[in-house]
Amino acid sequence: MADRKGYLDVRTHVSTVFNPNARLPNQVFRGDARNSLFCEFDAVLAPEFWPALRAMAGWHGDRQVELLVLEPDCDEFYFPEYRVYPAVSLSVEADLDDYWAAIGYEPDDDVMGSIAISAKVIAVTGPSGRWGCWGERDAEIAVFQGFPNATVRNEWRTQFGPFLGVSGALDTYLPLAFAGRTVPGEYAAILATNYGPSTDLPS
Repeated sequence: MADRKGYLDVRTHVSTVFNPNARLPNQVFRGDARNSLFCEFDAVLAPEFWPALRAMAGWHGDRQVELLVLEPDCDEFYFPEYRVYPAVSLSVEADLDDYWAAIGYEPDDDVMGSIAISAKVIAVTGPSGRWGCWGERDAEIAVFQGFPNATVRNEWRTQFGPFLGVSGALDTYLPLAFAGRTVPGEYAAILATNYGPSTDLPS
């Protein structure tokens, strides 16, 4: 994004859904995030993932999908290095190529300026503020919230997966991010408390 006003608008929307200063395993969503689903971080920044995000937006009537990079910092990295703002606002009418053109764009033909390569922490939502995806490269996971009901959650999971619940993420994805491939007990307990199963999601 080359426009600072557009970038700030995306930041505002993201801040209503997420706590931008939080990091996993703590609660990054401002609302209840139990019954979350997880996938590998890199999957979100691939063109093939666009239909999954577009589907989430559609549940809540959003006409735009907005992605913001929280790390590296805009004013410390993206703007001084490339004169761009690390945010995307893309119509749900866009296709896979449009999504890749946005996140894979290489300012000054420098691959390190592209969101797909350089982003370490991302947040994705829409103007409704009723759904979101948060991803962290260091933890190698992304977490999703905003499923209207259990049926929609299961259908989305089947269509666009693989996705795992918190216990599966702790067993499969997260060990790769820690020395000895062992998730620290405290980290696992906090993540499970914040994102684990609940009976609150309607069927």
